[in-house]
Amino acid sequence: MPIKAVIFDLDGTITRPYFDFDAIREEMHLARDAGPVLELMEKMTPQERRCAEKILQLHEERAVTESTLNPGARETLETLRRGGIRIGILTRNRRSNALAVGKKHGLKFDAVVGREEGPAKPDAFGVLWLCRQFDVQPEEVLVVGDYLFDLLCARAAGAVAVLLANHHRASEFAEHADFVIENISEIPHIVQGNRD
Repeated sequence: MPIKAVIFDLDGTITRPYFDFDAIREEMHLARDAGPVLELMEKMTPQERRCAEKILQLHEERAVTESTLNPGARETLETLRRGGIRIGILTRNRRSNALAVGKKHGLKFDAVVGREEGPAKPDAFGVLWLCRQFDVQPEEVLVVGDYLFDLLCARAAGAVAVLLANHHRASEFAEHADFVIENISEIPHIVQGNRD
């Protein structure tokens, strides 16, 4: 089935990895290996959560300011756009951060889903929401990311999961991917391969 849309993760996929989640957990007075930050925040008291949200917001704002694009990101988005492929961003960041990264680097996204819109990855919510926005079926969509949650949300939604293996932990997640790539510039080839 031809690919009609590509949904990208933001940090580590469109931009070079920035977040040091071990440091963020330490600032929140959590163990470095305590688990995913958003899920940990759900278990906090209201006061603890307010403090944790301030810490996370500071890190997210710094991530926008200091963001740099992954090699090939701009060219890949431009190639997809010329081919009539819709481009979505699905992030566990706030939506405003993704839009700010796009503005900073002159990138155009057709739609963005942040954590405010509904359940965050690995839930299928964001993929299915973007499919409705783009009027496409999940099997007509690539979901591209560098982390396990990107692949799990793609699988849960019935989309095609693509792992960007640009870090030392990628091999841990590869079994959940339909495609494993080393550079984002490989995406147009996958799209074209599904059209032939």
